[in-house]
Amino acid sequence: MTNSIGEIADAEFILATGTNTTEAHPVIGIQVKKALRNGASLAVVDPRKTEMAEIADYHLQIKSGSDIALFNGLANVVIAEELWNKEFVEQRTEEFEAFKAAVAKYTPEYVEGITGVPAEIIKEVARGYAQAKSATILYTMGITQHICGTHNVFSAANLAMLCGQIGKESSGINPLRGQNNVQGACDMGALPVFYTAYQPVGVEANRAKFAEFWGVKELPDKPGLTVGEIIEAAGKKIKALYIMGENPVLSDPDANHVVHALEE
Repeated sequence: MTNSIGEIADAEFILATGTNTTEAHPVIGIQVKKALRNGASLAVVDPRKTEMAEIADYHLQIKSGSDIALFNGLANVVIAEELWNKEFVEQRTEEFEAFKAAVAKYTPEYVEGITGVPAEIIKEVARGYAQAKSATILYTMGITQHICGTHNVFSAANLAMLCGQIGKESSGINPLRGQNNVQGACDMGALPVFYTAYQPVGVEANRAKFAEFWGVKELPDKPGLTVGEIIEAAGKKIKALYIMGENPVLSDPDANHVVHALEE
């Protein structure tokens, strides 16, 4: 998250996509409701009619899988109406002209045909987000659990950078993750291929730096095991597992295979 949870309550505009926040992340849902009581506007992007959609100023009920088209449509309006943050874009981004050309065909009318969201709603949300003093994007697995999930997030980040709605209080990109503090754990390096702050294990300079900081002679040049590899190694290379905040039998593919591996 690029904002703290407490900052959400002070956002002037909240764009929530692929998240039923009040149900899945109730603590953050409370902050969203506080923001609304403070006069914030809320736009919810979700094919479903959720509690969040019911309390929103705008419910963009898109067709599933059309997230990128919607974000490109919002960016198209921002550029066409010259609402983009020129200073931020010029100083802190790259390839603006290429991005501008890429979203040129995504007019609100064109995007309406793809997403099912009325063109006028797309325009209003784009204006509200771009012109707000502080605007934050909240997203969860509703946009990441797709074959194009990474590009969905890129599209949201592009909109935030285009409007300069990142890197300041109550403005940013905030993934609300699926497991116990998975974002913080990943940020701190609890991944098999990264150290803290996503510095790759495979880079020698990184290994030397962390070895010195941790006060050890050297660190292995081979990455750790992924979740799938851990299951395969259960009962072989791995003799014990400490599992917290997760049920791999339910969350991993092939439940019978996982059960058999854990029984080993």
